[in-house]
Amino acid sequence: MRSLHKLPSNAVTALPAGKHEDGGGLRLVKDKTGGGYWVFRFSLHGRRREMGLGSIQDVSLKQAREQAAHWRSRRTMGYDPISERDRERANRLGALLNEVALDAFETRKAELKGDGKAGRWFSPLEHHVLPKLGEVPVAQITQRDIRDCLAPIWHSKAATATKAIDRLNVVILHAAALGLDVDLQVVDKAKALLGKQRHKVEHIPAMPWREVPAFYARLNEPTLGNLALRLLILTGVRSGPIRNLKLADVCGDIWTVPADDMKGRVGAVADFRVPLSTAALDVIEQARPHARNGFLFWSRKGIISDMTMSAVMKRQGLEARPHGFRTSLREWLAECTDAPHEVAEMLLAHKADNSVVRAYRRTDFLDQRRALLEKWADFIVRHR
Repeated sequence: MRSLHKLPSNAVTALPAGKHEDGGGLRLVKDKTGGGYWVFRFSLHGRRREMGLGSIQDVSLKQAREQAAHWRSRRTMGYDPISERDRERANRLGALLNEVALDAFETRKAELKGDGKAGRWFSPLEHHVLPKLGEVPVAQITQRDIRDCLAPIWHSKAATATKAIDRLNVVILHAAALGLDVDLQVVDKAKALLGKQRHKVEHIPAMPWREVPAFYARLNEPTLGNLALRLLILTGVRSGPIRNLKLADVCGDIWTVPADDMKGRVGAVADFRVPLSTAALDVIEQARPHARNGFLFWSRKGIISDMTMSAVMKRQGLEARPHGFRTSLREWLAECTDAPHEVAEMLLAHKADNSVVRAYRRTDFLDQRRALLEKWADFIVRHR
């Protein structure tokens, strides 16, 4: 009895519904409508596996036999035919850096704040890597390509360049997981070519705490920018949560910021409670006429942007920026209060102590922070 080529070469379409063996692992599966498809069957690590080879409309018996012979040979050599086929397909299709980068981004959205809607994870790639390398097959990207791409900003925009090359490394690892034949060391090699960055950390300019009351007093017109700035100053919260403040998150004198909205608190199991001073509650009431769609600070185009508050300070010719008020508050706490270190750090939502200490700490010092922020508000509003 023949072990191969058992099927009649001229009567495949006439075979009845069912499974028909051609030998050597090649099987034809016919359905009742007359259609059918080819399957290559093999054993791997003691398990029986099946690999589709295409429909009888697209693949002839001769072609199916040629494919089966190829994959039998690869299996004999110790390779997994399905993994081999997927690797070949991945290197042939969807191998451009543009496509792999987008796929990597989609895969990681759940790990990112707001599912990455702000675009901050992807933007370094989008602006500094993909315009030059996006149409290059990812498996063909070399360390010289990356060096030439990022060299113009490697020293002048060190922080941005670092983010771009780190994101690119994630994309390379993602490509490898897809089965693409990439060089896993290509980013490290590129860093060696780029050299150590000449980079000096520049802190965001902050207003001295003694000058904050006078500035606060100048924000007397109830515009969106002025009110948002006032609330930022009074609470010590970053601009992102301020801009995204939802009225539903304010209950009495407590504003509960969702954990996903807090920088540095990704994966936190609890939201962050912000005690609202009398002055802060008054600012929220003044801002209510601007509220739309549940958000307190809503402009014609949606929630206000980062630039809305910064523009207020620029128009006054100030070097300081909104984020710097957190520094102003921290310095005031150190110089004018006896607040314990861990309470002051919690007030600014900083991670104080190591992970073990934080795991055993069961308090967020709400009452202590409420008293401190009330005292801060009293200094800001009433001090002249």
